Amino acid sequence: MKRLLSTLAAVCCMVSINAQKEITFSGSIQSDILLPQNDEATGATKTDDLLTNTYVDLQLQSNHIDAGARLEYMEHPLPGFENDFKGWGIPHFWVKGKLGCAELTAGTFYEQFGSGFILRTYEERSLGIDNSLLGGRLTLRPAKGVTFKALSGKQRHYWKWDGGLVSGLDGEIALDEWIPTLQNKETHLTIGASWVNKYEKDEEIFADPTHRYNLPKFVNAWDIRANLNKGPWGVLVEYAHKTQDPSFDNGYNYHSGQVAMLSGSYSKRGLSLLLQAKRSENMAFRSQRNMLGTSSFINHLPAFTLDHTYALAALYPYATQLASGEWAYQMEAGYNIPRKTTLGGRYGMNVKVNYSYVRAIDSQWLKWGDETYYQDLNVQLTRRMTRDIKLSLMYMNQRYNKTVIEGEGGMIHSDIFVADALMQLSRHTKLRTELQYLTTAQDQHDWAYALAELSLAPHWMFTVSDLWNCGETDIHYYQGLVTYNTGAHRIQLGYGRTRAGYNCSGGVCRYVPATKGFTLSYNYNF
Repeated sequence: MKRLLSTLAAVCCMVSINAQKEITFSGSIQSDILLPQNDEATGATKTDDLLTNTYVDLQLQSNHIDAGARLEYMEHPLPGFENDFKGWGIPHFWVKGKLGCAELTAGTFYEQFGSGFILRTYEERSLGIDNSLLGGRLTLRPAKGVTFKALSGKQRHYWKWDGGLVSGLDGEIALDEWIPTLQNKETHLTIGASWVNKYEKDEEIFADPTHRYNLPKFVNAWDIRANLNKGPWGVLVEYAHKTQDPSFDNGYNYHSGQVAMLSGSYSKRGLSLLLQAKRSENMAFRSQRNMLGTSSFINHLPAFTLDHTYALAALYPYATQLASGEWAYQMEAGYNIPRKTTLGGRYGMNVKVNYSYVRAIDSQWLKWGDETYYQDLNVQLTRRMTRDIKLSLMYMNQRYNKTVIEGEGGMIHSDIFVADALMQLSRHTKLRTELQYLTTAQDQHDWAYALAELSLAPHWMFTVSDLWNCGETDIHYYQGLVTYNTGAHRIQLGYGRTRAGYNCSGGVCRYVPATKGFTLSYNYNF
């Protein structure tokens, strides 16, 4: 650690001497604190310590050299992080040199090839994901519209860099930069190809007391893709393949993995359309074959389901089934009904319909399997009723296979209703209210949710909410928050309960236990 800090300091000094007028220094601080309390109703427990997840990011940029580091302090982490991220240190540090068409990065870095089917390293703090690579990356842009990347490194797994060595190549070419005919027709066509290799030492893992698995040291994956855009139309086609990769996820089977995706879109003023289809099979790709947890995946498969922001719509979120595979479909249509029409009224109205469907796969490539994993049909209407009042309504019908996604619980059928009103009370005062209701005959039955949020620009915001299980447990998960903003500073003080459950984003989920107590959040960007 001392050597690392000394190196970064030397780089900073060298850059400042050579290019003092061209240096920018930036960073951010994020600290989330919980003072926990016991709560018999939810199972939340008190600790003797103040719990906190704190991050300090620093970046230095100049014409030819960039550098950065991140301090993470989680000696007493928030609930759900104590088994993985407990500790503190500087796990993220990097130096980037830029000269002409080349960029060379040494240290930790994040990268994504294509849609991420064979490589996506990223950070998502709310989910406890940070699967950065520690090593080197070379990026070349030798000609207009041409990008090549080469990288190699060890993947971060919480406070260690272990597992196999991950190496890869990626190339993309924007053909419209080279073919005048495409430019004349305002057509943009990009093609790309990627390759990723994982090297991992053999291990003594036994199928039974007398038979040992013959594990491959090298696992290769490749990806090809094409993205075409012409006017309002867009089409993305992508296919990826992975060689034999026996692991804990797939029960140490020797089948290869593959994923294919087709996505089409149309967007013109007042109208938007999206159609997507994906088939994946055995695409769990980790840097360590016997490792669990969300941070050890090399790749990422998007869920093709809507990321809901309303509390009850997000109560049963879907997690992509990487190992078993899935057929996934998504359709979305949006339309702005014009102003001064019967349906649009004085200010117009927006209508959005989204449908997601995920099903098991069959051994025959184009056939469906027997089980439905997830289904979500939702309709959203947004209309300004008066100059100062905006109303949003949503209806959602959902099927959630809790057995497949969480391990047990059967199929949950639910209907969800949402009303969201935003009122401009004065020039600097806004009031937003939400009323939500979820009804189901399964699991914990019905839920209700209410929220009121008063904004006093430019500094204050007051929020109260209650999530109530009115169907079975009769538990209220109440929250009260006071937020103050000034300049680049944001401070939020709160008190309340949170329910145990899954926090999900983009098809990746993490279980978070129930909590109760005082919370304090501080954010600063400079």
